[in-house]
Amino acid sequence: MDSLSVMRSPSAERNKDPILNALKKLLPTEDPMTALEIASGTGQHVAYFAEHLQNVTWQPSECDQKSLNSIDGYIRVSSLSNIRFPVWIDATEAPSSWAKGCLAPASFDLVLCINMLHVSLIAATQGLFNGCGNYLKAGGTLVTYGPYNISGNISPESNVELDRMLRQQNNEWGLRDTDDLRRLAEDNSMTLINTIDMPSNNKILVFKKN
Repeated sequence: MDSLSVMRSPSAERNKDPILNALKKLLPTEDPMTALEIASGTGQHVAYFAEHLQNVTWQPSECDQKSLNSIDGYIRVSSLSNIRFPVWIDATEAPSSWAKGCLAPASFDLVLCINMLHVSLIAATQGLFNGCGNYLKAGGTLVTYGPYNISGNISPESNVELDRMLRQQNNEWGLRDTDDLRRLAEDNSMTLINTIDMPSNNKILVFKKN
């Protein structure tokens, strides 16, 4: 592994097993599937999930070259055949431009997005849901992970402080309200079907494409 290009995230290391365990309960374990990960970060998650969910072919993505290089490093070391090389996707851009227009419509069973919504522009949140409207198959699933504002209520106090700190850094950042996400989903032919409590005051939201 090229130590100059591969990055490590302590939080990704901590949450990879809880997220994997949730995915195992949500996804079929034998049927072939295709998954698009938006904002793959270092690549730790996609490499780990591909190792443990080998019925899924994974397409990682990012919007900065340093992260793309790191993802590429993890893929090369893993030698797994069920991870594609990463593509450039900026969720604030029109979905038709994602991966230079090389993604086929309605081609993914799963879209996974971990810890992006609260630290990105509102346009990225909107773009994620618009993209799922384009690229998820009928009956496909969007899974998002992170801290959320639950119908106008942020708790516990540590999440209130996190939201305040994020908005001080950028007034478009902050914990997304699940009611807003539900409406975005409905605008893109999806339904919020499940909310799963996760460690460290995080949640997984599960949306199904109609």
